[in-house]
Amino acid sequence: MSISVAVLENIVREAGSIALSYFKNLDNVGVIKKSPRDLVTDADVAVEAYLKQALAEAYPEYGFWGEESGQSDNQTNRWIVDPIDGTHSFAKGQYFWSISVALEIAGELVAGSVYAPALDDLYLAIKGQGATKNGKAIHASDETSLANSMIATGFACLRSYLVENNLKRFCRIAEQTMGQRRLGSAAMDLCLVADGQVDAFWEQELNLYDVAAGALIVKEAGGTVTDFKGNDGVFPKQILATNGGILKELLPLM
Repeated sequence: MSISVAVLENIVREAGSIALSYFKNLDNVGVIKKSPRDLVTDADVAVEAYLKQALAEAYPEYGFWGEESGQSDNQTNRWIVDPIDGTHSFAKGQYFWSISVALEIAGELVAGSVYAPALDDLYLAIKGQGATKNGKAIHASDETSLANSMIATGFACLRSYLVENNLKRFCRIAEQTMGQRRLGSAAMDLCLVADGQVDAFWEQELNLYDVAAGALIVKEAGGTVTDFKGNDGVFPKQILATNGGILKELLPLM
């Protein structure tokens, strides 16, 4: 596997430029409902179309899985893409949304980038090479006390009308922590764990394209990615990312 960091960054930044062109003109952006609580915009479609073409031109040997266009023929080695993670935030003119691009080779995540164009923050990781934000190395926090921690979560489970949802879990954990955040982009939430801005993030009922890039970035920044029982791995339906220091204290509350 040979991926050029510069090529990947250029592609992701160009995707961000396309997204921003729509973001700055939201009154003219088409928005439809994929389901009663799930949106897709013209920007989602345009960004994914660009990424599909640009990644294929740069790396024709890899397949593609995008949230909007689905899966190509080659899914053994593939790019996994969420063109705009946090579409609701995007459509409301909020800044906390991102573009997520990951490369998976034979079931292993080996490269990932998450770019928040409205904030101009670009996170990137190559397996075994650490994680960066805007070119500078980042690391998960060294906090070891849940009582002193800031945590983040989301509620995709409510969008799916699940009876077994995140509300009770959130209340249980929030009572034990110093601060709580609900920001609207799982990909960005994971990057905040990697960057030490929050100490843990969890969510349920996500998809791999929501978390693939961010999960690798967390691991390369020294954090942990598990399910709610502490099993190591990327589990979109039940993902828990931590700085490592509060994992044991957090698990019994999950």
